[in-house]
Amino acid sequence: MGDDVIVNEEKVVIHNLGLLDWNIYKCISGAHITDEVIITEEQMMHVRTRHPEAYIDTMRYVREILDDPDYIFRDKRPNTGLVVKKFFNNDESSLLVLKIVTSDDKKNYKNSVITSWKITEKRLNNYLRNKKIIYKKV
Repeated sequence: MGDDVIVNEEKVVIHNLGLLDWNIYKCISGAHITDEVIITEEQMMHVRTRHPEAYIDTMRYVREILDDPDYIFRDKRPNTGLVVKKFFNNDESSLLVLKIVTSDDKKNYKNSVITSWKITEKRLNNYLRNKKIIYKKV
């Protein structure tokens, strides 16, 4: 990923993914308290074990996905969005679950990628019909 790696006081390995563009991500929450976005080693392991088909692409292209999403859908959890980016042949898309940190969260938490998986064009079309679109790339 070419990121900054941090080990916090609880010995959690954190990968810094940079800053979020609030012109895009304010649709998830306007009450953010930091611009930084991270992924923990634990969450990377989750993607690697639960969604191995997505792991390599997600980790390689995470900045591109975050910097230039095609869609963001409202998630059922508060201050969380499903960030979708179409890749390559347009038959598959990468989806990131992104949690925005607000003053209601624990102190020192950062915006974070929770998990990721690939979705087919058919699944994306289902999302477009049935989920609330809160951002669409123009």
